[in-house]
Amino acid sequence: MKTLYLKSQDAEATETAAKILKNGGLVAIPTETVYGLAANALDPQAVKNIFIAKGRPQDNPLIVHVSSLEEIPPLVEKVDPRLNALAEKYWPGPLTVIMKKSSLIPNEVSAGLDTVAIRMPSNPCARAIIKAAGVPLAAPSANASGKPSPTKASHVIEDLDGKIDAVVDGGECSVGVESTVVTLETNPPTLLRPGGITPEQLSEVLGEISISPAVFEKLKSGEKAQSPGMKYKHYAPTAQVTIIKGSFEQFKKFLYAQKDTVCAVCFEGEGKYFEKYIEYGKENDGLSQAHRIFDALREVDAMGCARAFVRCPISSGVGLAVYNRLLRSAAFRVIDLDINIPVIGLTGQTGAGKTTVASMLRNMGYAIVDTDVLARKAVENAEVINLLKKNFGEDIVSGGSLNRSELAKRAFSSEEGSRTLNLITHPEITRLAVEEIHKAEKDGAKAAVIDAALLFDSCLTYFCQKTISVIADEETRLRRIMKRDSIDRESAMLRINAQPKAEYYIKNADIVIDNNGDIDGIEAQIGDLI
Repeated sequence: MKTLYLKSQDAEATETAAKILKNGGLVAIPTETVYGLAANALDPQAVKNIFIAKGRPQDNPLIVHVSSLEEIPPLVEKVDPRLNALAEKYWPGPLTVIMKKSSLIPNEVSAGLDTVAIRMPSNPCARAIIKAAGVPLAAPSANASGKPSPTKASHVIEDLDGKIDAVVDGGECSVGVESTVVTLETNPPTLLRPGGITPEQLSEVLGEISISPAVFEKLKSGEKAQSPGMKYKHYAPTAQVTIIKGSFEQFKKFLYAQKDTVCAVCFEGEGKYFEKYIEYGKENDGLSQAHRIFDALREVDAMGCARAFVRCPISSGVGLAVYNRLLRSAAFRVIDLDINIPVIGLTGQTGAGKTTVASMLRNMGYAIVDTDVLARKAVENAEVINLLKKNFGEDIVSGGSLNRSELAKRAFSSEEGSRTLNLITHPEITRLAVEEIHKAEKDGAKAAVIDAALLFDSCLTYFCQKTISVIADEETRLRRIMKRDSIDRESAMLRINAQPKAEYYIKNADIVIDNNGDIDGIEAQIGDLI
C-alpha cells in the first residue's frame, strides 16, 4: 500500500481524506493532542483495520471523535446532562467523556464494553475532516502500538508508512499528550487518564471526582482497560526508560555512576552536564513538558542509547499527564534517590566471609539488601524476561519459567553476552535495591547494607556513603569454600581465580575487614567500625 501524503493547507486535502474515510480507509489526522489514526467509527471492518495497522491488541477501547454536539445523541444511550456543562467549558479541546453507548457503536470500538469514549478535538483540520466525512471517527494515536505517540506527521510516517491510506500533515501538535479521559458512569466521576484538562478543572464542573489507581499503577491481572492508555507498557521507545526522582544534583551524580553510556532526559538548561542528553520542557512546567515528552522519547532511540534516565516531572496539573505517560513508558520503573538513612556497600572475595559480616550487621539492627536475592527477583519482571528472550533466544523460557542455567550458559559465554545481561538486569536490580532501602528506612533500620559481589562494577556504589571489602588469604578461602560447597581443591581454585585479586577490593573500598582469624576477631573489627 502506498501512503498518500497530504498537507492540511491544500484545498483538496480535507475532501480527499474524507473520501478515503467514507470508503473504509485509514487516515492519520492532526489533532491538538497527538496525531490520530482515523477510521469510520460505525464500520466494524474499518475499525479492525486500525488495530491491524498499529499492531494493537483488540482489548483496548478507542475514542470516537465528533465535530459538533449534535453528532453525539445517536452514539449514546442517553446524553448525561453533565456532558453539556463539560462541553461548554472544555470543548472543543483535549477532553474525552465516557457514557453508555448506543447500539450504533460496534464492539470493535468499545472493546466489548457497554460504554463509549467521545471527544471533540479543537484542531480545525480534524473537525473539518470529521464534518466532511459525515461520520464519527474512531482514532487512537497514529503510531505503532506501544511506541511514543506521534506529535508530528514525520512520526506517523516513521511508524505506519505503507500500512495506512493517507496522512494529513497539520504541523506539530500543540498539547503533545493524549486527551484527559473521564467516565460519567461511576459515582463520583472517575479520571481514567490524565491529559491537558487537569483534575482541578474537571472538579470545577463535576464537583467531586476520583482518580483511578491505574493512573499510577499497572492494571491488575485480568482487569479490563476502561480507557485507552491504561495498558501496562505504552508510549515506550526501544531504549529502556527509568524515571529518577530527586534533585538535579542527585540525578547528575547517579548518571555519572553508570557503567555505560546512557541518555539523560532532563529539563531545559540541564543537558550541558551530560555526554548524551535530551531536554524536555522546563522544570515544574507541565505544559512545556507535555509538548515535548513524546518527541524526546523518540529522540532517545535516534541517539542510539540503550538506556534513558528521565528527570521526574511534577505529578500535578498537566504534569500528572506527563508523569502518567512516563510511568508506562518506563514500565513503572522508578528510582527515588531521596534516601534518609545511611547506606553501606558490602562486598568481598568468595570465601572471605562477606556473608558472616552481613549476618553480624543484621543482628546489630542493619537492614541487609541482598543483591543475589534481588537478581533472582529481577528476572521475574515481564519486561526483563522479554528483553532476555529477545537477546538470548525465545527458548530460554519454557513452560512459562526461565531456564536460569541455560541463560547463564549463553550470557557468560562471551564478554558481550555478560555485558548485555548486566544492561538488562541491573536497572531492575537497582530499582529493587532502592525499594528495599526505602522499606528499611520506613521500618526504622539504623542503616541499610547493600550486599553485592560485584558492588564496584555497578552503579550501586552511588547510594553508599561507605564501602566495605571483606578479604582473607588464599589458603583460608580455599578451606572455607571446599567445606561450604563440598567441592575439591581444584574446583575451589577455579572460583577464586574467577574473581579479582585482593588488591582490587582494597583499592576500591573505604574500609577493609581482614577475616583470616576467628569470629571474635571479625566481631572486634566490626565493633571498631560501628
